[in-house]
Amino acid sequence: MRIGIIGAGQMARALGGGWAAAGHEIALGARTSARADEAVAVIGHGARATTITDAARFGDVTLLAVPVDALAEVLAAANSANATGVDAADGTDGRHALAGRTLIDCTNAFAPDSGGFTLSEPAVAERIAATAPGARVVKAFNLLAAEVWAGQHREFEGRPLTVPLCGDDPNAMATVAALATDLKLHPVHAGGLVQARYLEATSAFVVGLWFAGHDARAMFPPLESAFAAADQADGLPGIRE
Repeated sequence: MRIGIIGAGQMARALGGGWAAAGHEIALGARTSARADEAVAVIGHGARATTITDAARFGDVTLLAVPVDALAEVLAAANSANATGVDAADGTDGRHALAGRTLIDCTNAFAPDSGGFTLSEPAVAERIAATAPGARVVKAFNLLAAEVWAGQHREFEGRPLTVPLCGDDPNAMATVAALATDLKLHPVHAGGLVQARYLEATSAFVVGLWFAGHDARAMFPPLESAFAAADQADGLPGIRE
């Protein structure tokens, strides 16, 4: 599969490196050619450096892996070739350059807060979808640090490392699920794009706990011990007494 990556940081390198090693073709664009060259040197496996615009139009899948405060700039740069609408045959027909493509959003809008992190923006994935109309946005890979995705461990305490996915397009969700499987991860459908805001909030909360030295994993028992039962009155999950 041809995967375009926008961004040259640790997340771009970790995910891009895993996909390149799995046999996918990678083109990475960054705000400077030097940054793109550095990133593809780490990714290896034939990955090539390009511009943000070309990365956005490369293949059917694009990974957006940039700081949240750079989103407006890079999405505009990704769409720059479409400004004139001169070539309908290759997609530059006035639509956004990412229209029709699966767009993976792994960004987090973290802001420092007492005891951890809060969100500087409540719904990044929804803003991306609004800024790039027609893109098939899937929120994924935002819960954990790049070092986890770059590492070899895919099972903890006998359970596979799970990646929740939020998105509205079934085909895009299936594509991202397959890419997660290529990284030896366990993909889980976690709802539509409107629920991505909860995934973003979960990341800020859990990462804040980890930074404070607390084991966030210990807050949640395994599924078989979760004791969630439907409330007899409304059929919604409740807590057994």
